[in-house]
Amino acid sequence: MPVKTSSVALLDEPRSAPLKVGFVSLGCPKNLVDSEVMMGMLAQAGAELVPKAEDADVIVVNTCSFIESAQQESVNTILEMAQHKSGRAKKLVVAGCLVERFRDGIRKNIPEVDAVVGTGELENILAAAGIAPAQPANSPFRILTSRPEGDAREASGRFSRETWDGAIGDLPNYLYDDATPRVLATARSTAYIKIAEGCDHPCGFCIIPQLRGKFRSRRFESVIAEAERLAQSGVREITLIGQDTTCYGEDFGLKDGLALLLEKLAAIEDLRWVRFLYAYPNKITGRLLETIAAHEKICSYVDVPLQHASAATLKRMKRGGSGDIFLRTIEKMRRTIPGVTLRTSFIVGFPGETEKEFEELCGFVKEAEFDWMGSFAYSDQEGATAFALDQKVSPREIERRRKHLMQIQKGISKRRKKALRGKEFDVLLEGPSEESDLLLEGRTAMHAPEIDGKLYIADVREGLEPVPGEFYRCQITETHDYDLVARII
Repeated sequence: MPVKTSSVALLDEPRSAPLKVGFVSLGCPKNLVDSEVMMGMLAQAGAELVPKAEDADVIVVNTCSFIESAQQESVNTILEMAQHKSGRAKKLVVAGCLVERFRDGIRKNIPEVDAVVGTGELENILAAAGIAPAQPANSPFRILTSRPEGDAREASGRFSRETWDGAIGDLPNYLYDDATPRVLATARSTAYIKIAEGCDHPCGFCIIPQLRGKFRSRRFESVIAEAERLAQSGVREITLIGQDTTCYGEDFGLKDGLALLLEKLAAIEDLRWVRFLYAYPNKITGRLLETIAAHEKICSYVDVPLQHASAATLKRMKRGGSGDIFLRTIEKMRRTIPGVTLRTSFIVGFPGETEKEFEELCGFVKEAEFDWMGSFAYSDQEGATAFALDQKVSPREIERRRKHLMQIQKGISKRRKKALRGKEFDVLLEGPSEESDLLLEGRTAMHAPEIDGKLYIADVREGLEPVPGEFYRCQITETHDYDLVARII
């Protein structure tokens, strides 16, 4: 689900009447890192970042365009922020994936928007905000070349945006590095590091390759340098992100690049947890699993979006695989990494999905028993190859299937969570709960930031003053369908 994030940071050296800029970041963690990079460039140029839109001279909305609901939330947020132009705000800037998809439409239909910045144009945020003209010669980004697989996909039409209204000809090809300015929008104890950008996979339901460009990896040394600097600043948990982190390093000939990177990160003394999102199913190697199992700092957590379990549906999706193949992979993961937490997601209602194929998926979910699972209703996206497929499933039927699948998972989750009662875990305390002033919230290594269930702390031992960002040993005292209740011991 798209996540709306407001961010604030203070300049080290205040300037007289600095330009005040407010950010709203929507969508995935990869988008959030883009927002953090734009904030870093603005702060370095002398702007002041403010948390409230009504205090901003310039408002930036970094948008998501993955599925229809994300596009609608992006548009609604732009219109909401546009209302502030009747007050203090003088400029409204729209950035991100929606710009790549509907550049001209945004300019034409929302006249309150003063500038647009695509996913491959982040350095233009300075000119868009009115601080300074873009200076490509001093770019804070590294332009990277793609791998042969990406070039082959392009030759077959994978990255075509010819029918998109206003799309620029050049695909995004930059990637930030350890020298690029960045202001964290996450809690001080946790941070994301984008280790790769773009995607070369041919999945028929997805337009991310057109939005983000071909797959390209950060240099190994750059990732380590950024992680070391973040650890020195107080970050204790790092989550590696990319559209497909398991391909990391392939574009510069590195074999098992993700495993090698995890090993190096696990050696950083001040880090406590390291995890990665997301794993492509046929890229999960024995070396990767053994690396996770061998290092205590690497969270025993694997997020592998399988998308479906019917071989016929997966073939139409241009994914490959089958439920039987996936079950063998899951068995290997659980055998190699005792106590591993598994998360996945599925698309329900892909064109041509029959009732039999859907039942195959339901049976697979029952047998696999994932710890966490998400289910998305198929969304027709112009530019994706599935857009042209026949045998579309009705929205009503898609929603019925989605609810049925989640009901199955609800029972599995309730049973698996119940088995955790009485067990002890290290918990990263996040702070007071939004549910009640009487509760605190935190996460175990089983909980990735923002996407998994909640862990509430209802009991604190006498004399202890819990500090957000610190780790505490907790015992699970109560379980629900997806959430846990614990006490600090």
